[in-house]
Amino acid sequence: MDINDMDLMDFEDMDSIEPSRQTIRYRRRANPFLLEEPDFKSKYRFSKSFGQKLLDLLREDLAHDPRGCPLSPELQVVCALRNWARHEIQDDTADLHGVSQPVISKTCKEVAECLSRISRRFIKMPATLIDQEESMRKFRSIAGFPMVIGAIDCTHIRIKKVSADGGQLYINRKGYPSINVQVVCDADLKIMDIVTRWRGSVHDSRIFRECRLKERFEAGAFSGLLLGDSGYPCTSYLFTPLLNPSTQAEENYNRCHIRTRNTVERCFGLWKQRFRCLLRGMFGDIETAKKTIVACAVLHNLAIDMREDVFPEEEDPQEQTSSQEPVVQAAIRNTVRGSIRRRQFIETHFN
Repeated sequence: MDINDMDLMDFEDMDSIEPSRQTIRYRRRANPFLLEEPDFKSKYRFSKSFGQKLLDLLREDLAHDPRGCPLSPELQVVCALRNWARHEIQDDTADLHGVSQPVISKTCKEVAECLSRISRRFIKMPATLIDQEESMRKFRSIAGFPMVIGAIDCTHIRIKKVSADGGQLYINRKGYPSINVQVVCDADLKIMDIVTRWRGSVHDSRIFRECRLKERFEAGAFSGLLLGDSGYPCTSYLFTPLLNPSTQAEENYNRCHIRTRNTVERCFGLWKQRFRCLLRGMFGDIETAKKTIVACAVLHNLAIDMREDVFPEEEDPQEQTSSQEPVVQAAIRNTVRGSIRRRQFIETHFN
């Protein structure tokens, strides 16, 4: 059309001239909770009832502005579960659910943040005297070791190489970058306390020395004991095994101590078997990795409460935990008060 002929047109007709627009078509995403139970568990390694419980906990926090066709809370929950439990490449999870890899990465981060905010509802030490006595009873049923309310140890969670200043401090004694995670568990293998802020090169004893839980024990908040390995100093509230038992009572103490403290090793094994990302490593940023570890601890406790079966899978060689005592460093020294109380404890309960 010649621009000079514009004045010959009826200007009312110009209202009907509209630029062509491309129609945006959104891909419909199926609700994973409509799957049959075997199919759901095969895809996500947890039952539908577990997924529904998690969805009920997080639905309000995961609700988004409906514009732009975001992932529904249902899809966000199952995508995070699949990624953490199977340790699947995020591209594969994205292809399965009809989204992009950055969406899966963002979804896992948001779900981890939501779970870490409510972690105190699921990860807590026994507060009342009745709860502490029940914990002691369960521990005593294992090997006859009295007055125990928790077993403590640390485990290394592999992370990607940190290139920033101080990145070498994340290299642990085995030569790879990690976060050294301190855990206290009960006799049911539930996590009662967790610390995820320390780099892989930090020794277990320092993590406990500077944690809030130590202050609570020293303030008399608990009537029972913790059991730890020889990487910790023996104190009046944390008992470690004797390095050179010389009497039958001391050998009985060591035997019962090792069998009872092994609870935390089994807790690590079960935790990492449920969430393979803890076993094989995390490759996001450090802060997201820490929140994901806490989120997996929350889900681990919830799975125990709901009696979730562990998904059948061949055991990974890296998953094997050792019951042998670690090499004791010279800096780990028992307190005088702790040694005296341990001696009195052995004479009272193991003679």
